[in-house]
Amino acid sequence: MAWQKVRLGDVLRRSDRTVAISPDLEYREITVKLWGKGVVQRGVVSGAQIAGSRRFVARTGQFILSRIDARNGATGIVPVELDGAVVTNDFPVFDLDQTRINPSFLGLLSKTRDFIDLCKRASEGTTNRVRIQEERFLAFEISLSPLAEQRRIVAHIEALSTKIAEARALRQQAAEEAEAIVLSELYRYFVASSAGWRSMPMEQAIEINDKQVNPTLPEYSTLPHISGENMESKTCRLLPWRTAEADGVRSNNYLFSPGTILYSKIRPYLRKAVFVDFRGVCSADVYPIRVLSPELDPHFVKWTLVAEPFTNYANRLSGRTRMPKLNRKQLFGFELAYPIIHEQKRIVSELEGLQTKVNALKRLQSEATTELDAMLPAIFDRAFRSGLSSEPIPK
Repeated sequence: MAWQKVRLGDVLRRSDRTVAISPDLEYREITVKLWGKGVVQRGVVSGAQIAGSRRFVARTGQFILSRIDARNGATGIVPVELDGAVVTNDFPVFDLDQTRINPSFLGLLSKTRDFIDLCKRASEGTTNRVRIQEERFLAFEISLSPLAEQRRIVAHIEALSTKIAEARALRQQAAEEAEAIVLSELYRYFVASSAGWRSMPMEQAIEINDKQVNPTLPEYSTLPHISGENMESKTCRLLPWRTAEADGVRSNNYLFSPGTILYSKIRPYLRKAVFVDFRGVCSADVYPIRVLSPELDPHFVKWTLVAEPFTNYANRLSGRTRMPKLNRKQLFGFELAYPIIHEQKRIVSELEGLQTKVNALKRLQSEATTELDAMLPAIFDRAFRSGLSSEPIPK
């Protein structure tokens, strides 16, 4: 049978079910995420915290939308786990005529670009007060296939969604396993194979640059600004950064030069350190470290700062405060173990070669995940645009 045009108002009816609010009871509240990301629980509140004596109540299988953000894809179907939750008038709920439309079918349809565009066209108001107009929304037409075809489309898309989710999980697992290989090698070098290494007090091995500058001055505002947020945990990888001016930095920062190791002293368990070959400024939560001893390779020291021995040491000393932070005295109190310089360079070469391969794998996995994320919207559009043209989607 061909798809037929029907008004939304012919298959949706505004629900007026309410519940009396008791100040002594607790109530689950609902919110709707943007861009079809789901109908979820906002929180649990006591009746005493709810203004007014009654609230609308949502039921499983009802259609719900946000008056403000339906134009941004905030629509969906109330799930089983939120049956009986309460909503304000900003989240109208609708009963479905299930002899004509399947709730899951409508849930999928509401994620399509055409349906979101419909919600945009049904919304009006000033910039800060744009709301969906219910009568206009219900007057719009959608295309419906027979219920059996609706159920087939739902089953088809859900099966594809499951496969996409599985593929995404496998890619994530592969990336995590690749990272675990680097951590295993880090452990092997700095713990399992470190017997017989020489040692040196950290205070003899390094120095911390104490020069602070005003990052709002022209000579510093255009320099790279590095904080802990620009360091990837455990990998010694520098993430994309912006200038001090672009980051809106106002307080004094440390100035660093090429050849500096930057170590994030906040939450040492995150294991963040990078080597920079450029001039820039860093936040006060980062130590700009210069290696003093000619017996030490700077990149080896960088990896030392994220390896287990130093991390365990830093965690033990800094974890006593609400915000774990390693102070200078504690940093300089560490006994740094190291092999001869030639061996240091070999270790660094192997770790960084392995990390480069892992980074490349993660980049490919990220690109694949992006492609997977784009597949579902394309599948939705294909399925429902086929319906609009009265052509069934392929089995």
